[in-house]
Amino acid sequence: MDYNTASIICACLMLFLLLIGVPIAYALGFSSIVVGYFAFGSFALQKAGWTTFQLLYNLTWTPLPLFTLMSFLIAETRMGEDLFRAARNWLSRLPGGLFVAGIFGEAGMAAALGASGPTIIAVGNVAVPEFKRYSYNKAVGLGALTCGGVLGPLIPPSATMIIFAILANVPLGHLFIAGVIPGILLAIMLSIVPVIMCIRNPELGRAAGRVSWQERFASLKLIWPIVLVMFGILGSIYFGIATPTEAGGVGCFIVLVVAVIFYNLRLKGLYRAIMQTAVLNATILIILVGSSFFTYVFGSSSVAQKLSEVIASLNLPPIAVIVAIMAFLLLLGCIIDGITIMMLTVPIFIPVITGLGFDPVWFGVLFVINMEIALITPPMGINFFLVKKNFEISSIELIKGVFPFLIMLLLFLVVTVAFPQLSLWLPGLMTGN
Repeated sequence: MDYNTASIICACLMLFLLLIGVPIAYALGFSSIVVGYFAFGSFALQKAGWTTFQLLYNLTWTPLPLFTLMSFLIAETRMGEDLFRAARNWLSRLPGGLFVAGIFGEAGMAAALGASGPTIIAVGNVAVPEFKRYSYNKAVGLGALTCGGVLGPLIPPSATMIIFAILANVPLGHLFIAGVIPGILLAIMLSIVPVIMCIRNPELGRAAGRVSWQERFASLKLIWPIVLVMFGILGSIYFGIATPTEAGGVGCFIVLVVAVIFYNLRLKGLYRAIMQTAVLNATILIILVGSSFFTYVFGSSSVAQKLSEVIASLNLPPIAVIVAIMAFLLLLGCIIDGITIMMLTVPIFIPVITGLGFDPVWFGVLFVINMEIALITPPMGINFFLVKKNFEISSIELIKGVFPFLIMLLLFLVVTVAFPQLSLWLPGLMTGN
């Protein structure tokens, strides 16, 4: 069996296994080992063992469990509640102010949690009762929170960025910092949507009322742990004081001390956070083992090279290629989960992107945005169904609530594609660049 045929059969078998409900790790691993054995012989089995050993003992994965543990420790505290209440106090006089507070609350939690699902739940558990209390439209509020979850992996630290950085061989610190300005811009753009909607239709969410300046400033005292974690991580990376791995360790230490002293974290909560971290990281690494061997089988063919040659032969403007890739990723996101897409496409697209002269760090930011939009769009919209299940809303109502914010997300993606310096300016100023 020639390598090109093997790669095509491997991809088709993997997709078939996914469609019949086989978990992604097993679909990737089984298809790769079976097809690899027929293509390469018994050497494929040796390669599977080497790949597993090298991956699991690769120190570049060290930041992943550290940042994951930090996010689960934060989830054991009231930081999300304090952050939302502070945002609510400052934005209460805006039409739809509670919607905006939810979005900015997610932006703040994103700088600590680094994942969309936990960010949505942490803020939503506090925001949704407030929506009900002030007679805010639940569908619009949950639509704002669902799409605001994109801020989770975009504003560093981010598990998605860690995986992309390793697959694409780009500096993780640069990728982290590259998400800061786009993340702030997205929070502002998403906040515009409910304000306009509530001005046009005040019944969706009126201003929550006046809050005294004393109460506003008092609420700021409650958000210092998030600010401390954010500057401890991003500041140490940006100024070259610490590597991303060291910053993850610093972040874990700060969060643990704050959680124990100020949020009464006890052994039961610590144990729960450690167990959740272990399960999540083990799941991710098992998927990575399967995807690494799949990439080896698929990469042994000339498919990636031929793809680059086909794209070059079309004589398309480089930006048109980027747009086509973004559209392709958005389409894949409707039927395949984000991690699978990342494993399958990053090794193929990175040579194309660098060959066209684009910065892979900028492409990494675009990729993260695409993957998070994929978590909103059915039928594989994990965050969509997470919100639907946790906050008891029908799919139709949630789709109506998500739609205007999804349009803004797509507009934001266009802006990020059109203006690469939004992502590249801060990394270019980093100490030690």
